[in-house]
Amino acid sequence: MTENVIEVRGLRTAFGAHVIHDNLDLDLRKGEVLGLVGGSGTGKSVLLNTIIGLKRPDGGEIRIFGQRYDELDRGERQKLEQRWGVLFQGGALFSSLTVKENVKAPMREHTDLSPRLMDELADLRIAMSGLAPEAGAKLPAELSGGMKKRAGLARALALDPDIVFLDEPTAGLDPIGAAAFDELILELKSTLGLTVFMVTHDLDSLHAICDRVAVLAEKRVVEAAPITELLQSNHPWIVEYFHGPRGRAALGERG
Repeated sequence: MTENVIEVRGLRTAFGAHVIHDNLDLDLRKGEVLGLVGGSGTGKSVLLNTIIGLKRPDGGEIRIFGQRYDELDRGERQKLEQRWGVLFQGGALFSSLTVKENVKAPMREHTDLSPRLMDELADLRIAMSGLAPEAGAKLPAELSGGMKKRAGLARALALDPDIVFLDEPTAGLDPIGAAAFDELILELKSTLGLTVFMVTHDLDSLHAICDRVAVLAEKRVVEAAPITELLQSNHPWIVEYFHGPRGRAALGERG
């Protein structure tokens, strides 16, 4: 059986009286790329933020590597957090720091590595993310949108994580840049043995790199399966999403 690295059971999240998720179940399997899709307002980013502990769940439980995050003390949480990296929307880089300093930030916070070793590791992560060496000395304002994404990915990889969370990683990129980013994720998954949780609305990315796709609707995950199975679904939102004009275009390009 495939090992689950994340298990979400009966999750409820809300902002005041507004319920976002109710009785939501989801598994993330070791070594897979899982895409998360859903309509506007279904709480895709909220779910990601809840899993990584940025929002407290209002009910249910989340287990990561078999541990309940909310039952851990501060030291145990920090140790667990080192096993994942996050690429937030837009990169979320520190604007006053260079790319290299951004990549070193998690190392400074969570390790006692020497400055020389941090420099070497940061250079390696920058190279792994497809950036030229000279990009390390640039500030975020000097980067293109695609370069910011790659710099954010380099920072997400800083601590050699087991899981990488990606929040709309190809949003704002042109088709060529988005395809190149997808290829990079596949390459890193293969070489580093990563497990990837990706919030996206990009149909091309879903087809190109996802092993399974989880669909958020009706405040829960209504289906989680390979795209080939989702294409057979009769759920109204899934039909509209995958068989609507954009979905047909994405399928046509592969046909």
